Amino acid sequence: MPDLPTPQDDIEAALFSECWDAVLSYADLCTSGSLTAHQLATEAFTLGMREVRAAASTHVRGAGRRTARLPTIPALLTAVRGTAADWEADGRGHRLDPDLRLWLNSEGAARFSGPPLRRPVALRGLRDMQQADATLLWLAEVEALPLPTVARRLGLDPATAAGELDQVRTLFRDRCHRAHLDSPLDAHCRSYARLLDAVTRSPTAETPADLSGHLATCVRCAEAAACLRLHGGGLPAALAGGVIGWGGLAYLERRRRATEVRLGAGRPDASAADPEEGTGRSRALRGGLIAAAVLLSALALGASMMPFGGAGEEAAAHDDRQPVADPEVPRTSARPTTARPTRTGSPSARPSATATARTSPRTKPGPEPQGTSSATHHATPTGAPATTPPAGCRVAYDLTDQWPDGFQATVTVTTDQALAGWQVAWSFRDGQRVGQMWDATAHQNGSRVTATAADYNKTVAAHGTLSFGFLGSRQDENRTPYGFTLNGAPCTAG
Repeated sequence: MPDLPTPQDDIEAALFSECWDAVLSYADLCTSGSLTAHQLATEAFTLGMREVRAAASTHVRGAGRRTARLPTIPALLTAVRGTAADWEADGRGHRLDPDLRLWLNSEGAARFSGPPLRRPVALRGLRDMQQADATLLWLAEVEALPLPTVARRLGLDPATAAGELDQVRTLFRDRCHRAHLDSPLDAHCRSYARLLDAVTRSPTAETPADLSGHLATCVRCAEAAACLRLHGGGLPAALAGGVIGWGGLAYLERRRRATEVRLGAGRPDASAADPEEGTGRSRALRGGLIAAAVLLSALALGASMMPFGGAGEEAAAHDDRQPVADPEVPRTSARPTTARPTRTGSPSARPSATATARTSPRTKPGPEPQGTSSATHHATPTGAPATTPPAGCRVAYDLTDQWPDGFQATVTVTTDQALAGWQVAWSFRDGQRVGQMWDATAHQNGSRVTATAADYNKTVAAHGTLSFGFLGSRQDENRTPYGFTLNGAPCTAG
């Protein structure tokens, strides 16, 4: 009897959907070519998910004891940074951004892997929080997702989510204050600790001139001040810079712009979001970025936190510097072609956090390089689906995004009959070709495409839905496909 999907499979699928765009976005900042970005992202994603699963397993075995660990997305971003450091150490550093290479060999990078009490307070504060609280803070502040979207993903009541986020911000502040006091401060820094705490609590308090002078010259106290000051819109920059390290501000800006693109395009997540909230949030994030940039400039840390240099010469012969996305949109792409992570324990301490939507801030991706990958993406389906033709089905074809020579699309099918396996087929009108596909395996013969279910999503309940997405290439027109079928039976549009 075949294994049926379990709730844990849904957790893994949701994690994969949510995290890959974030990993590739940061990997693209760290590298000097789009192909290299995919390679770094895939390697780091595999390593990071292994570490996330190991941490979750340790948490389960030690039930009743809280283990310090980062939420999934920042943990994966940390894996990107760590993988980049490994590349630099083993002779592959020429494939990285030149400014990142300088940072990896600086004292700034050493702080993230050095003694725990000397690491940035934002990193220590976030790690010291409960997993569910830390995830809420990261998704709302750094990933810049609208609060209604975050509430749905974490199983929170939208009516009380804002109040809970305020409580989590305060909790983060307290954790950072404690981390700052636990740091090996010299007498001069310690003499300002109480004043720094008092000044940052009030939005109207004026900073004394002597404290301002100290913050302009002391990196650790300036970092603590950014984490302790919850007003003014600087918290996202403090989190991104303190947890990610190099490129933190650039990553933050990309995520903010990705959310703006999705809201502007009227995606499903946007329909549940308050437009005024999105506009106000965007302004607050931009203000925080400006404030953080000024502070970092004063500390002469700009080069270590955000890349400003050129892309550099490409070292790999076949890795031309084609952008993963339009320069005006954050560069992200589709999911990697490696196998989906295996079944593991929940990444969150809160059970309701497993109920996540299969959407993520995804923006215009570049076409996947062709060549050797075609054998993976266009393999002939093996075996017929173990079910009879359904009584009826309806299909929705969503053109998520498109650019001059490519596009991204999502196919959602509602079936009236329960399925133990499925194949969805359609025909293109304008010579389009399917490239990379996720949540299904693609086979294309001429204009006809067949998508076969993956092992983890082949069972669908009666009146349930199945969904998958893909990247495609195109020449001129990109009209909607026709002739959709589910297991050989025609489907109606709608």
